[in-house]
Amino acid sequence: MTQRVLVLGANGFIGRRLVVQLARMSGVAVVAAGRSPIPANLGENVDARVLDAADPNALQNSLIGVTGVVNCIAGSPDNIVAGARALFAAAGRANPAPRIVHLSSLAVYGSLSGAVDETVVPRGDSSAYSSAKLLTEKFAADCKSAVTLRPGIVYGPRSSWWSDRIARLLCARRLGDLGRDGEGLCNLVYVDDVATAAVRALGTPHIEGSIFNLAQPPIPTWHEDFAQYAEMLGALPVKRISRSRLLMEQALFSPALKLLELAAGHGILRQAPPAPPIRPWLLALCRHRIGMVATRAETTLGMQWTPLKEGLRASADWFLAGGRT
Repeated sequence: MTQRVLVLGANGFIGRRLVVQLARMSGVAVVAAGRSPIPANLGENVDARVLDAADPNALQNSLIGVTGVVNCIAGSPDNIVAGARALFAAAGRANPAPRIVHLSSLAVYGSLSGAVDETVVPRGDSSAYSSAKLLTEKFAADCKSAVTLRPGIVYGPRSSWWSDRIARLLCARRLGDLGRDGEGLCNLVYVDDVATAAVRALGTPHIEGSIFNLAQPPIPTWHEDFAQYAEMLGALPVKRISRSRLLMEQALFSPALKLLELAAGHGILRQAPPAPPIRPWLLALCRHRIGMVATRAETTLGMQWTPLKEGLRASADWFLAGGRT
């Protein structure tokens, strides 16, 4: 029997890698859906379509004949909430209900620190994104066929922040050794590992209602991550960046760089600035000592993680070959 899997947010960083994995599997037909047109060269068993996932009627029609759904919708907090609300409402009316794999985030833990596994009650108190992701988990909890994945920092080729912008900041020597401000824990997970976890969550029986943290051990500090990535980028020596330098940049340069970045995104400039602004949320993340425990994903989903060196090497090769987002 052919399984028919709907991937929402198929144009995104994670969604695209998931579609590629599913398309290689025998007995699986993929419906790749996004708000903008999906590339047509993803495979013969991929039905690419434009879909507004916040439109309940359009989503209801897309669930007909579907055995599994993976929700990879990204974007603004409002978009994330609207898409999840429509999805779980539509799933509640489907008979039989498809298995739904919902991608949440490390962000739901909010201001919590220390080691956190799936039994820790999340706070969702660190940002609008954090609270939006927590709200979507509440939608998922009310759906009897849902499984929730909580990835940490998802990196790899085509990652907008963690492989592209961080690389530009390191190469420009505007990011590097942050001293004590870089001693937070960097809960990395390679993008293909997230896609693999989603595939296994679709097919593993009797896990409805489960939540899985996704982060590869051992967890490095941000200082260690930046140092390894800079070495692979050829951006050595890693420059010591003081807190006063970072504060000065945020006050004097970040607003202008953000305007240039927005202008480039709207086609006003021919290309983006050579390095993006350093955002306050990034520095807060680099100080945050929270470590995700992913034992449940290893034992139940059989996850084996891509080694950090291998993942950073693939990211650096992509960037050095001209990769940009």
